[in-house]
Amino acid sequence: MQASTRRSVARLSAIDRTLDPELVRRFTEAIDRLHRGGRLGLAVSGGPDSMAMLLLACADLPDVEVATVNHGLRPEAVGECALVVRICAELAVPCTVIDVSLERGNLQEQARKARYAALGRWAQQQGLEGILTAHHADDQAETLAMRLNRGSGLAGLAGIRASGLVEGCAVPVLRPLLGFRRKELRDLVEGAGVRFASDPSNADPSFDRVRMRRALAQADWLDVEAVGRSARLLDEVRAMVEAMALEDWHRNRQATQTGFAYAPFAASCVERKPVWIEVVRCVAKDLGRALSRSDAARLVDALRDGRKINIAGIMAEVEKSDQGRWLFEPEPPRRTG
Repeated sequence: MQASTRRSVARLSAIDRTLDPELVRRFTEAIDRLHRGGRLGLAVSGGPDSMAMLLLACADLPDVEVATVNHGLRPEAVGECALVVRICAELAVPCTVIDVSLERGNLQEQARKARYAALGRWAQQQGLEGILTAHHADDQAETLAMRLNRGSGLAGLAGIRASGLVEGCAVPVLRPLLGFRRKELRDLVEGAGVRFASDPSNADPSFDRVRMRRALAQADWLDVEAVGRSARLLDEVRAMVEAMALEDWHRNRQATQTGFAYAPFAASCVERKPVWIEVVRCVAKDLGRALSRSDAARLVDALRDGRKINIAGIMAEVEKSDQGRWLFEPEPPRRTG
């Protein structure tokens, strides 16, 4: 065994002794629920949450790799990535630094899209079956409160999903820390004597999440674990509605010369807007279009009112017959010149 490897093994053993066995057990149970085999990658930013995830993964998973992403938005990012690389080297965990460039627009949203797309490509190249991120119970409570404040629908109120595909990311994203609190993760890292980075944007009140975090910190009556349970229940309902919509669409769709027809009242004579919204998103997918839930809701409202609508490259109207089917077809390409 080489000297560097011996040092890494010795350091990992020392860290293992500092970890609370109960936290390791909870992490193991979360991984078992979310993952059925294959190598995993970790998205580690250098903050206390992702560093705690790294330590728990090293104590539980035999073969992991790490990626740390530099968005180039802050001069400190280079040092934060270097910190992750250094800690991974001490733990004998392979680590890759991924540099991404951002398009114009909402920087936070663009950073999120670029990060997941880059992580997905990295995971595919490394033969990984999933990517772990360090979202935790406090993140979940903040997300749910923010979405309630924005009037989100069912999918938004389901909060941060424990596992699933993220748009633009080629492999599943798993979140094993949703049952952990922010404080216990920070305490874990500090107890292990592992350095971590502090992102100044986490204290910037210009961000909605920072303002919500501060507001929730003052709400000593709030039960964060209960909020997490509510999010999981809402996610179960979301999954049920999506399954009902897919079944309804497959049962009641009909191909036309230019698109599809759908009989909204074939399965029931009652209003079912949440299901219809998901049905319309299924229609869009079959037409080769991508439709947000807000646009799908607008489309459903127009059809319920008997109005013709053109949105996101889809033309829709109510058939002038006793059946009252909804007719969908792709918008024809615009002429140029």
